[in-house]
Amino acid sequence: MRKEQVEELVNKVKEEVVQWRRYFHQYPELSFHEEKTAQRIADILSTFEGLIISRPLPNSVVADLEGRGEKRVAIRADIDALPIQEENEFDFASKNPGVMHACGHDGHIAVLLGTAKVLSQLRKELKGNVRFIFQPAEEMPPGGAKELVERGVLQGVDFVIGEHLWTPLPVGKVGIVYGPMMASADMFTIKIIGKGGHAALPHYTVDPIAISAEVVTNLQHIVSREIDPLEPIVVTIGRISGGTTDNVIPNVVEMAGTVRLFNPGIREEISSVMERIIKGITTAHRASYEFNFKPGYAPVINNKGVVKVVEEAVKELFGEEAIVRIKPVMGGEDFSAYLERVPGTFFFVGAGNEEKGIVHPHHHPRFNIDEKALEIAVKIFVYTTFKLLSQ
Repeated sequence: MRKEQVEELVNKVKEEVVQWRRYFHQYPELSFHEEKTAQRIADILSTFEGLIISRPLPNSVVADLEGRGEKRVAIRADIDALPIQEENEFDFASKNPGVMHACGHDGHIAVLLGTAKVLSQLRKELKGNVRFIFQPAEEMPPGGAKELVERGVLQGVDFVIGEHLWTPLPVGKVGIVYGPMMASADMFTIKIIGKGGHAALPHYTVDPIAISAEVVTNLQHIVSREIDPLEPIVVTIGRISGGTTDNVIPNVVEMAGTVRLFNPGIREEISSVMERIIKGITTAHRASYEFNFKPGYAPVINNKGVVKVVEEAVKELFGEEAIVRIKPVMGGEDFSAYLERVPGTFFFVGAGNEEKGIVHPHHHPRFNIDEKALEIAVKIFVYTTFKLLSQ
């Protein structure tokens, strides 16, 4: 497969890819509710030649392209949106109040549709098979990837690849990581149970607000004093609530937060370490507690051999200057569910552009992407697929 052939075919579909992205941007659907999105995807795929389409879930689509060979590459796109009221004013802004594609998943859908269309035209040249996975519910644990894996979408798959349009990277750049790339994303809740009373008579109370302050502070000792400082880990309290007015000490304070890390061994132990600290503080102050730790997505750990293939593909398509060796990020991604079963890689395709005002972060009500990134991602998927199947 020559890169000139890839570029020629992608150039023919790139405007269609942009229009697909804009359509899905107008009609976003929340996690686990992507039925209309999935149906539209299936309808578009049905116009391509050589695809066998299935619906493992009502809000998912899987399409198989059979080439000549035994190997199979799976390519994944997530399709869900976020509960955000869009503030962009362009003509393809969300038509669904309070729901927005604020993380680029509309682009991911369009990129994979474009990839499927190009590869379907090249199926006689494929030295193997391709599975296109349109996955729901990446944004909401337990996520859609886990259920699709349980339903067999990786059966017979040798490699899996996925991309994320990434505005922190300028368009034209591609971010890769060898090994751990994105952190596990576990959640927890804490309830500190004290004894309420008059704020002017605190000695008659067991103040859960004061105790909660100690809990928040001391949980950070895990990061600074109990874990190797070279191990990336985040323990964040993202929500805290308690009390109703200025002169009343409440009975209860509730907190919720997240733990992000890469090391599976530390991940197994972190909840017991947290509970030891919470128990010690509450016991010392005559309070009690309730602690609930909910495992989320596992860390995204890329297969180094597959990363190498993507890096070679990007260099051949766009030159060595397009590659950026980025640092791992503490965000979570349920693409990890695929990587736990099959060697593969996740990578970032730059989609930011300061000159166009495309600077807002992911999950922002004015989030947008430079649509030039769409054709770049399609080219990478097509070229990488041929390279993986030719190995």
